[in-house]
Amino acid sequence: MNNQILHRNNANQAEHGRNQIRTCNLLSPENFRILVVDDEDPLRNLLEASLRRLGYNVMAACDGETALEIFAEEDIDLVLLDVVMPGIDGYQTCEEIRKRSDVPVVMLTALNRSDDIVHGFNIGADDYIPKPFTFREVEARLQSILRRISWITEKPSFCVLAHGDITIDDEKQTVIVRGEKVELTPIEYQLLIHVMRSPDRPISKDELFRHVWGYEQSGGTNLVEVAIRRLREKIEINPSEPVYLVTVRGAGYKFSTEHSLAQVALAA
Repeated sequence: MNNQILHRNNANQAEHGRNQIRTCNLLSPENFRILVVDDEDPLRNLLEASLRRLGYNVMAACDGETALEIFAEEDIDLVLLDVVMPGIDGYQTCEEIRKRSDVPVVMLTALNRSDDIVHGFNIGADDYIPKPFTFREVEARLQSILRRISWITEKPSFCVLAHGDITIDDEKQTVIVRGEKVELTPIEYQLLIHVMRSPDRPISKDELFRHVWGYEQSGGTNLVEVAIRRLREKIEINPSEPVYLVTVRGAGYKFSTEHSLAQVALAA
């Protein structure tokens, strides 16, 4: 199937309306439930109180084990997660959350080495805030995440975006690769949509970071590289020799249509 956008049918929109309600309601802070996880009482209490003043619905945990118990029992929309904690640390907690859900996970970390940051993204974190930080930074990240959700629910809609053996059903928020449903994080999902909507156009890492993460940050290109690598592992037959998410030297990445037919033939 050639790259195409099929506009949403009104009848289908009504049929799936109930499934869209929670996502749409999330656009206001009072309907956005945040789980704050940090073993430092003063910081956790400050974050909880500050977020409540902004109108967010906040729950808190002092360790990874408690966080996972809350996550299993409550409908959590975003997790602010400290990395260094006794017992189950932030990395392990993030891995467990990723086994259950694709909700955004923002790591709070004093481990600012690039290897530590990359490791967090490799296990499924969506973003990170280095310690020490100001609450304005936290607020800005949350607003960025709300904008992502707003972009998903309010952008010009399409029903299906397809190319080769990759299909995105935006109404159902699903991705099908070679006939199988693939689970993507919100970052990976938006990254795939962005490149598929501009096939064969080289897109810089800076543009991808601004569009998908929604803010400016030094070192953001490293996060793009990690997200691209994770996405390749989920959609490519051979991630080390990608045919869809292709690196364009000196320019960034592109969603290639050149080898898609060969990819489909190989899969068959």
